[in-house]
Amino acid sequence: MNGTWIGLLGMILLVSSWAPQTIETIKQKKCPLNFRFVLIYVTASFLLTLYSYMIGDWIFLTLNGLATFQSSVNLYVKIRYH
Repeated sequence: MNGTWIGLLGMILLVSSWAPQTIETIKQKKCPLNFRFVLIYVTASFLLTLYSYMIGDWIFLTLNGLATFQSSVNLYVKIRYH
């Protein structure tokens, strides 16, 4: 089996694990996650997005870009509505 498919499946599963939390956060305008956790997660996933771009790995670029977006939504709600 081509390793790309394994990476793609892992990416889809990880991104889909964040989706329910992000949707709930948007609907309720409340993020139950710890502020520091979300802030560190946004920062780390953004840095990993940059790194993935630099090394040219499109699977990790996509994964980390989407993780940055979804965790940024949670961070925005946490700051805006708390």
